[in-house]
Amino acid sequence: MASAVLHIKDSYYFEFPKAMWPARYESKAEFPNVWVKNDPDFQEWEAERLYEELSHIAKDAPPLGNLIDEWHHWQHADHANFGKPLDEFLDSRYVSLQKEFAVWKKQNKATQAETTFADYLKQHPADYSWFASLREDSSLSQDWEVAKEQAGDSEAIVAYKADGERPWEPGKIDAYNKVLSGKVLIPQPFGELRNFYEKESGFAISRFMIIELVVALLLAMVFCWLAARVRGGDAPRGRLWNLLESVLLFLRDEVARPAIGKHDADRFVPLLWTIFLFILGCNLMGMMPWAGAPTGAFAVTLGLAMVTFGTVIVIGSAKFGVIGFWLNQVPHMELPLVMAVIIKPMIFLIEVLGLFIKHGVLAIRLLANMVAGHLVLLGIMALAFSIEGALNPNWWLTAVIAVVASTLFSCLELFVAFLQAYIFTFLSALFIGAAVHHH
Repeated sequence: MASAVLHIKDSYYFEFPKAMWPARYESKAEFPNVWVKNDPDFQEWEAERLYEELSHIAKDAPPLGNLIDEWHHWQHADHANFGKPLDEFLDSRYVSLQKEFAVWKKQNKATQAETTFADYLKQHPADYSWFASLREDSSLSQDWEVAKEQAGDSEAIVAYKADGERPWEPGKIDAYNKVLSGKVLIPQPFGELRNFYEKESGFAISRFMIIELVVALLLAMVFCWLAARVRGGDAPRGRLWNLLESVLLFLRDEVARPAIGKHDADRFVPLLWTIFLFILGCNLMGMMPWAGAPTGAFAVTLGLAMVTFGTVIVIGSAKFGVIGFWLNQVPHMELPLVMAVIIKPMIFLIEVLGLFIKHGVLAIRLLANMVAGHLVLLGIMALAFSIEGALNPNWWLTAVIAVVASTLFSCLELFVAFLQAYIFTFLSALFIGAAVHHH
């Protein structure tokens, strides 16, 4: 079974049971580049290559051993630095010195206004002043960028794989195979990955992107199929046809028309229907093994909220004009001029801020509800395994708790998948209705 965490965390691979997709790499040359570049041995090899070039550029660079030790300490001091190469460590030292200079200059603004960063480095030498001076020199900094790029690029990884003097031990290969078993990497023709969860550069294709595309294609196929039958004017036949028309009529009669008004609602029904089915499809994907719910990612829910926000702006501006739309945010009030000059601008700012906030909350609401269900399931599994460890060998109690609780919460999550799609659609209809009517 795939990890429960992966249902709410995007990645650049799909996870299946290890027995379905076992990894059987036999040497370091066969492993994916994205895995090799995060291997400690490769990073040591990369650091040695980088230092060799760096020693030609900066004559006062410290010994390699000292630099490596400080780099390793930096990697383990903060989990955010784990696996980051030597060049990022050096760049971080440069940024730290720049921040120290900014603080120092602010404190001594009256007497040191003309002092440059280069002057500061000479007056206040530090451990990495030599590197900061290199970065401040335009020609040396350019050489550093070239050396940094060449030290860990794809050609460098190929060279490392072909280096027979640094083979990987069989135990290490076996351990890596166990970790990679069940992981199907997504090809990346348009970008490079830093690891399985972060991109290095370019346009990287993630698991949620593929799932969203699958949902969109399924909806397009269903819509085209339904349109071909409706066009003929025949009475609805079959369960799917009746189901789709029932959903459509429900959204029109119970969501769009009450929220937007009978006069304007019908032209927004296709949009609301598409939003509802797309969100529902993404939510239901989270119930499938080895898939995941794209609506568990803030970028997805924010994108959906932006569709509603864009519709509100465009439709409101088309009906009242650009200026009229924004002035329409202030409710009509009969106030004396003296009071209106003070109160109406304040209300305008509050209403405009509220317009942005409520669309932001639209995204956060969907995200929070989808993430919460998977976190509850994860918590139940963790509790079950904790009990299993405490009550071993009474494994049957663990099994009962895990199966019953997971089943109940999965049923609840199935209900939430439909409910949240409805709530998002209903709120979108309310916002659109507010945009096409006078306040």
